[in-house]
Amino acid sequence: MNEAGDIEREDSLTRVEAFSDGVLAIIITIMVLELKTPIQESLSALWALWPIFIAYVLSYAYVAIYWVNHHRLLGHARVVTSGLLWSNMLLLFTLSLIPFSTAYLGEHHFGREATLLYLVTMITPALAYILLQSRVAATGAKTVASRRYHKASHRKGLAAAAIYALGIPLTFLSPWLGVACAALVAGFWMLPWSAMDRLFLDRVPPAGS
Repeated sequence: MNEAGDIEREDSLTRVEAFSDGVLAIIITIMVLELKTPIQESLSALWALWPIFIAYVLSYAYVAIYWVNHHRLLGHARVVTSGLLWSNMLLLFTLSLIPFSTAYLGEHHFGREATLLYLVTMITPALAYILLQSRVAATGAKTVASRRYHKASHRKGLAAAAIYALGIPLTFLSPWLGVACAALVAGFWMLPWSAMDRLFLDRVPPAGS
């Protein structure tokens, strides 16, 4: 590719990242606005906000995780196609629903219906991210490192969606079991590449086997 093509490609990827960063920043801003200051000046009044605060912390962690991994994923992109753009827009749309489900979860003190809604809201961006990754993998870098990254992340994404789905029936037993499933997913997505990712890679047989 000539120099002009390289510049155009870099500009396009920069615009995608900049727009995505802006949307994620707005999502976080909307969530933090739900932390209303209590009128009454007392520790009990502050304590009453614990469900809203816990829901905010959990959702903030999710948005941060998506931002970190989204940045890493686009580092493997080489061209900006229509498929990449629309799958990225779908991901941003699903993430934009998080402030609503977060507020609902906190206001209803992690009730069953609120937890179910929250888990569904978590499943949709997980599936959208898998779609976006498939677009990047199809048109992006083909290095050994890229292939390993896509394979591990894709399998990890499927595992995350399965855990969210498992959380739905568990929520009927106890909403906290559903929340625990969501927290578990956050745990193994916390780093863009960690030792846990190796669990999702094919094992290389030892020499001579």
